[in-house]
Amino acid sequence: MLCLVALGANSSVSRSTNARHIAHAFREMPGRVIACSRLFRTPAWPPGAGPDFVNAAAVLSTSWSPGAVLDRLHRVEERHGRVRQRRWAPRVLDLDLLAAGQAIAPDVATFHRWMTLSADRQMVEAPETLVLPHPRLADRAFVLIPLLDVAPDWRHPVTGRTVRAMADALSAEKRREIRAIGTVDGVVNRKRGA
Repeated sequence: MLCLVALGANSSVSRSTNARHIAHAFREMPGRVIACSRLFRTPAWPPGAGPDFVNAAAVLSTSWSPGAVLDRLHRVEERHGRVRQRRWAPRVLDLDLLAAGQAIAPDVATFHRWMTLSADRQMVEAPETLVLPHPRLADRAFVLIPLLDVAPDWRHPVTGRTVRAMADALSAEKRREIRAIGTVDGVVNRKRGA
C-alpha cells in the first residue's frame, strides 16, 4: 500500500535543526520511502501557534495497516522527543498520516464530520480514531505544496480532486507563504560535512 505522510518541525529556534529532525525522520519511516519532497518554510498553524515550521511530504510503500503506520509514526516522533501536551503546540517533530491508498476511515460520514468541523471546534476537539484521508488536507497549503513534489496526481477518495487541483484552489496569498528552503539530501550532506 502507498501512504502519504506529512512531516513538520518547529520547536527549535534554528531552522536547520528543524530540517535535521525531518531528515532523520525520513530515514525512520515505517516502510520504504518512494519519494520525498523538498523542505519548505511555512507559517505556524493556526496563526500565532509558534515559530515557523519546516515541512515536507513523503510517499511510503508499506505492508502495514494504516493504524500500524500511524502507531509507528508516533513512535518516531517520541524517539525525537515529541511530547503531546496541548493541541498545536510547537513540535520537535510532527508526522501525519495523510492517506493510505484510497482508504476512507472509519467511514464517509465520520470523514465529513471532521472535514466540516469549524476552526473553533478544531481547537478543542480531536478525533479518537484514525480519520483518512486527513480531513483538513485540502485546506492546508503547508501540506499540499510539499505533496505537489511527490504525489501531484494522487486523487482524494472522497472528493475526487487531485493534489494538483486542491493546491491550485489555494489562494495566491496562502501559496506565497510557503517557501522552498532546500532538500533532505542537502541537510544530510551538510551534517556529514559534505
